[in-house]
Amino acid sequence: MSNHDTLRVELGARSYDILVGSNLLADTAKYIAPFVKKAGVVVISDAVVARHHLATVLDSLDGADIAHREVIVPSGEKSKSFAVFEDVVEQILAMGIERSTLIIALGGGVVGDLAGYVAASLLRGLDFVQIPTTLLSQVDSSVGGKTGINSKSGKNLVGAFHQPRLVLADTAVLDTLPARELRSGYAEVVKYGLIDDPEFFDWLEENGQAVLAEDGAERRQAVIKSCAAKARIVSEDEREGGKRALLNLGHTFGHAFEAETGYGEKLLHGEAVAMGMVIAHDVCGAMGMAPAGEKDRIVAHLKSVGLPVSASEVSGMHWDIDKVIGHMSRDKKVRDGEITFVMTRGIGKAFTSKAMDVEKMRAAVTRSCRG
Repeated sequence: MSNHDTLRVELGARSYDILVGSNLLADTAKYIAPFVKKAGVVVISDAVVARHHLATVLDSLDGADIAHREVIVPSGEKSKSFAVFEDVVEQILAMGIERSTLIIALGGGVVGDLAGYVAASLLRGLDFVQIPTTLLSQVDSSVGGKTGINSKSGKNLVGAFHQPRLVLADTAVLDTLPARELRSGYAEVVKYGLIDDPEFFDWLEENGQAVLAEDGAERRQAVIKSCAAKARIVSEDEREGGKRALLNLGHTFGHAFEAETGYGEKLLHGEAVAMGMVIAHDVCGAMGMAPAGEKDRIVAHLKSVGLPVSASEVSGMHWDIDKVIGHMSRDKKVRDGEITFVMTRGIGKAFTSKAMDVEKMRAAVTRSCRG
């Protein structure tokens, strides 16, 4: 019996598998073998992840006589920068790589986004494999081929669509995560229920605590369900021309809060998304398109797992509403000068629209910031 579930992202010649299971890292070489050539692999990781998991991966590669080299970057969002990107690229080029060299991204969303963009850029495109080590990256950023870095103007504004050859999601590694990081990733799990799967949200209300508690059946089920949802949406809309934009529920608001806090430890991505999803339901409730009580239900669930539900909970921040809203105008989802918002008619009924009531939106952002 297999110790993993296999999901498929159907993209024609660029299709790939997502493997979800416990204790997969020790068999990394077996899983990546179809993509390894004589030129070997370069593993990109960060300092914290490397301390926990790099030896396991390298032991597996050594056991299969796969040539490997490593590049370690500082942990945290600051590594998604031009400076770190340049440093990594120069380090790898100095190794004398070939077009057949395989890049392995071993880490959370920051490492995955950075390493994916490095792979997309080097020699005009190298194959890469995602080995996500956080809940957030396993259920979201490792799947779908979005890669990139941040600029002074905003988050993820420089990058490329570059699909991995494989995603290897080992749920056992999540036990090494700090509780706050795990909760942050859980916000993206909740998102899938809120987009178009109300039954999944019902299930999370019953099982959310178990998902966060330990590596077990509930956690694996949450990762599988989330990856299946992401795979389905990406297969339908690879480059975010339509339905894939629904995956940004709460993100326009969340990214604005992240920009104001400087993309640091003060506010993690999933925490910002949780706050943003509440605002989206608040605005749509105020506009009369979503049942008002459903926002309260979402707030109750997010609170029950320890996620923030309003920007006023971010310690030491005195939010400037105009600046927060200004960040939103530089969002990647701006088209023809207008922001395309992910709106909702209730839990599981998300849709995209430019018809956001600006005054009600501003009032909802203000409520979030003032508490």
